Amino acid sequence: MGKAAGFSRWLRAAGRGVLLLLLFAAGAAAQTPAGASSGGNDGPMGRFRRSAVRVGELVEYELSYRHAPELEVIFPDSAADFTPFEYVGRRYYPTRTRQGRSLDRAVYRLRTFALDSVQHLVLPVTVLSGHDTLLLPTSAAAVRLIRTAPTTLDGNPPVLRQNLQVLPVEPQFNYPYWLAGLGVALALVGGVVLGFRRGLRQRYRRYRLRKNHAYFLAQYARHVERFTLSRSPTNMERAITLWKNYLSTLEDNNITSLTTREIVVHYQRDADVSLALRLADRVIYGKQFSEDDTETDLAFELLRRFAERQYMQSVRGSGEATALAAPAVAS
Repeated sequence: MGKAAGFSRWLRAAGRGVLLLLLFAAGAAAQTPAGASSGGNDGPMGRFRRSAVRVGELVEYELSYRHAPELEVIFPDSAADFTPFEYVGRRYYPTRTRQGRSLDRAVYRLRTFALDSVQHLVLPVTVLSGHDTLLLPTSAAAVRLIRTAPTTLDGNPPVLRQNLQVLPVEPQFNYPYWLAGLGVALALVGGVVLGFRRGLRQRYRRYRLRKNHAYFLAQYARHVERFTLSRSPTNMERAITLWKNYLSTLEDNNITSLTTREIVVHYQRDADVSLALRLADRVIYGKQFSEDDTETDLAFELLRRFAERQYMQSVRGSGEATALAAPAVAS
């Protein structure tokens, strides 16, 4: 009776174990989408395209998965864990469907700096099922590390080979030194400008005065020569207008619109200006020509000498210690 009771209890325990196994298998089948089997030929497969690799050398890892066409499959990207390898790049292939089965394939370019003799990699494939995701791991793919350092029998590190051959090095443009030199040069120039800016301004103003004065004398002599040849009041009027414009620029005022009397008053009734302008008005407006050229020549000469005096005063006012004599131009 005791043996029969023990055998009965063993049968009941075995029945409960079989029932639990059936319930566990049913739950796993309910969580796994159709066609997403993780075993056999239908599971994701990963392999290295080479059996051995050196440290730092690129190696390709191929990942493929055959599944039902209705499944949504996502392969790992650069954010995946490739330990002990480093991700370099990848190449995807379009999905191919034949005889009711789809094939997804990708090739990853990796490299390793680990020193393990054999290195393994497992990449999971993600399958989307409604609001849930399922990770299907691949079988571990292995690659062998090729050691390039020679081994010694006594365990000591190998003797390093020396290479003392001098290799040519192309010269490069030294930007820091050139920029530093340019900065120093600019600082020196800036210091000179700041220290001598007053003198530089005076020199530049004197240069402009000399240039404008020489131009005035040349143009004035040309108008005088034309009047001498043509005896035309128009040429004399042009010479007087040039004289007024030059003095306006030289003294930074405007006397071109003033009458003869106003100009004489402006220059404090200067005798040369008063006489020269009266003679010029007699020729321009009165058409009164003398028998000889004495009066017109005197008017031109007086106006030229007055312009030279005003030029010399402007030069002295600009800070020049010794006035430069203006070149004499025959009237």
